[in-house]
Amino acid sequence: MTDARTYPNRPFLAVSAAIIRDGKVLVVRRARKPALDLYTLPGGVVETGEALSEAVAREVREETALEIAVGTLAGHREVIMRDGEGRAERHFVILCFAARWISGEPVLNEELDDARWIDPAKLAEMRTTEGLAEIVAAAVAQVAAQG
Repeated sequence: MTDARTYPNRPFLAVSAAIIRDGKVLVVRRARKPALDLYTLPGGVVETGEALSEAVAREVREETALEIAVGTLAGHREVIMRDGEGRAERHFVILCFAARWISGEPVLNEELDDARWIDPAKLAEMRTTEGLAEIVAAAVAQVAAQG
């Protein structure tokens, strides 16, 4: 089976959530390439006809079984992975949202192999996706401002 996300003819729109609970953020470790063994935020690709907030809540539920309240946009990342010939092998535009934990404890799906509630300052000590600490800092500030 061919992966439609490999050598795409357009970027894929994805979402993720910086879920805040008692001052800590949930990070998950990817169990598959291309982000194998990196800590990041739960999320995934937006489906056709799905609002961004719906996509964030669905992806978090699918990956972790958590219920969240989706807040505002905390930042974005653009991931372009090129092969040895310089061709775009993967291209994702990821919109990262601040979110508040509502209920549940992480129950991981097959895409993840670890989940941790951590102090955002500890991100510097972990192998993470690029720009994760900055996105989390923005999300923490947004959630704090909302009281």
